[in-house]
Amino acid sequence: MEIIINGNTIIVQEIHREVLLLDFIRDVAGLKGTKFGCGTGLCGACTLHVDGAAERSCQVFVNEVAGRRITTIEGLAATAPEATLHPVQKSWIENSVPQCGYCQAGQIMSAAALLRRNSNPSGDEIDLEMSGNLCRCGTYQRIRQAITEAAKEISNADNS
Repeated sequence: MEIIINGNTIIVQEIHREVLLLDFIRDVAGLKGTKFGCGTGLCGACTLHVDGAAERSCQVFVNEVAGRRITTIEGLAATAPEATLHPVQKSWIENSVPQCGYCQAGQIMSAAALLRRNSNPSGDEIDLEMSGNLCRCGTYQRIRQAITEAAKEISNADNS
């Protein structure tokens, strides 16, 4: 079975059917940016992309993603044209979003998936999309502002 993570293919000879993608990403691939939060898909800390769509990696088994493109926070910048950071990552820094930082990878991955589908979301659309990602530090207003600014950057790049 082939698992494609951030453009790199990992050949897996044998894996137990019940190995979660989160555990595979962290323990086999050695990518620690994707975090374990609640383990039930409710907090969003483990969010990554599967074929460009946001998925909770604590709810997906490795055998379900064979041959599909998985992007973790470590590989997100590579999905942005000619950038060292994805526009969402850049905006996160510019808006001083992180406090403790634990939820941030999942927040960023959810925001990037939203902007991939809708490069000009309304405030209500941002709130709805991000409602599944919990932030114990309460930086929701900065998160919303960062997504709004990243959307503008993406729209400007699309229009040039």
